[in-house]
Amino acid sequence: MEEYELHTLPNGIRIAHKQIPHTQIAHCGIMLDIGSRDEQPYQQGLAHFWEHMAFKGTQKRKSFHIINRLETVGGELNAYTTKEKICFHASLLGIHFEKATELLADIAFHSVFPEKQIERERGVILEEMAMYYDSPEDAIQDDFDEVVFKNHPLGGNILGTPETVRSFNREYLQQFINDNLDTERVVFASVSNWPFKKVVKIAEKYLKDVPHRTSTRQRQAPNGYVPQRLEVTRPITQAQSAIGRPSYALTDPKRLPFFMLVNLLGGPGMNSRLNMNLRERYGLVYSIDASYTPYLDTGFLGIYFGTDQKHLDRSHTLILKELKQLREKTLTTLQLHNTKEQLMGQMAMAEEGNQSFMLMLAKSLLDINKVESLPDIFDEIRAIKAGELQDIAQEMFDESQLSYLTFLPEGEEE
Repeated sequence: MEEYELHTLPNGIRIAHKQIPHTQIAHCGIMLDIGSRDEQPYQQGLAHFWEHMAFKGTQKRKSFHIINRLETVGGELNAYTTKEKICFHASLLGIHFEKATELLADIAFHSVFPEKQIERERGVILEEMAMYYDSPEDAIQDDFDEVVFKNHPLGGNILGTPETVRSFNREYLQQFINDNLDTERVVFASVSNWPFKKVVKIAEKYLKDVPHRTSTRQRQAPNGYVPQRLEVTRPITQAQSAIGRPSYALTDPKRLPFFMLVNLLGGPGMNSRLNMNLRERYGLVYSIDASYTPYLDTGFLGIYFGTDQKHLDRSHTLILKELKQLREKTLTTLQLHNTKEQLMGQMAMAEEGNQSFMLMLAKSLLDINKVESLPDIFDEIRAIKAGELQDIAQEMFDESQLSYLTFLPEGEEE
């Protein structure tokens, strides 16, 4: 069976579908190649605000009807905003697939942004921002983006700032859409037991009349990175720390080996080097992780953990020791084999989830105009050499290029 099938409408919107005959659940979504990095400084948070407001009323529905449309048949309707994408998606019994497709098209392209709802949602988002501020492990990740991508839209908080959110109105939303919406950068993706021809027919019914639009938007790559070391006091009981730097972009050939290296260092496995050292061996942290996020023209490496303030320096020392080991010691044949097997297993399990595959399908088409099959990715992973990983470690784990952000509890001394 093909990994997916693809059809392009005259207006440029692409329809991507994978048929899985045995499933009873349909997952579908509309993903737009628009995100928070496309905002002007005075618009910070507007992409996320649009995502929220899409649910608050269309040309033919009020918010109550949008919420209940799929809930009444046991389905789920959701959305999210990232630095580079906005996505509206749904999951429900396959027999209601057309209902979900019609609703997604309605909220994505026919929202009217009622003024009363704008005022209400403004308050909701300000509360969401306060909730994140009260969660230091979340707040530090948002704040660290600004440290690494200083004075660039990638460094901005997706939620925006209280000042920008309070300024938004319907005209702001319409202008942002007019400036950024490009129907050739929109994908409708689905995974269900429906045959492709029927999926195309249904998607065409609700998406073909969306006017063809192009955008002249040009994303600017960040430049001029300078490592920083910042400490901020907060009303918290545990110190929070972030360490990282810019890294490889989506299309960089070093992206996959670096992803594997970061997975070995601090991925989701309990056997990651950072977890085994800082948690299992020394009991300094409850959790610690390292992550790599590739963007269109750059990437981001982040290491995050929380610890008692008196253990902060030791934790930093142990992390730097792990980075040094990866720079100076080539993985043994067995270590390299196990690292590859672990990553391939994790990727296979992630793709086993049909919703995850649907979202990945849309994102990959927007980012690289194709979807790499798991066998092809596995072949790439198997071809990675230990020396290649060491070379990347020497470049990316250079201590002189790392930035630090630390939240310290108020009124305490190390």
